[in-house]
Amino acid sequence: MNGDPIICALDAQLGCYRRLAKLAEIQHECVRQSRTEQLLEVLTSRQEVLEQVAGFERVIGPVKKRWSEYLETLSHSDREYAETLLAETRRLLEQITAADKDDALVLQQRKLNLGKEIQKAASARQFNRTYANAAYGRRASSVDVQQ
Repeated sequence: MNGDPIICALDAQLGCYRRLAKLAEIQHECVRQSRTEQLLEVLTSRQEVLEQVAGFERVIGPVKKRWSEYLETLSHSDREYAETLLAETRRLLEQITAADKDDALVLQQRKLNLGKEIQKAASARQFNRTYANAAYGRRASSVDVQQ
């Protein structure tokens, strides 16, 4: 393994993104199968990995701003390896982001459907009350307030 701290950080960060991609797959299954408790565990794991990514980004970020200059300081093989690591990281990030958007849409649709079901139930309850009042009149209060 290369001793360059940036390449080491890129390599470790790529490992984090690979774990995030696996967690995104598990998350998708949890969303698809409505396993809320397991979904919360996955989200907690993702947060832990994202904190690791942030640590590596503090090392890599300043170099990304002058990436071309940095690449010129590397040997040909290290340059290719660094570019490969960065490209794979970007690919995984795009994959994870797309999966998260899909999951968010599924959850949003479920939320809308649940809202519609709640509204239907409330409307049915109101209809039943109105029908009962029309059919049987208002029910006398069970509490005698005259005493």
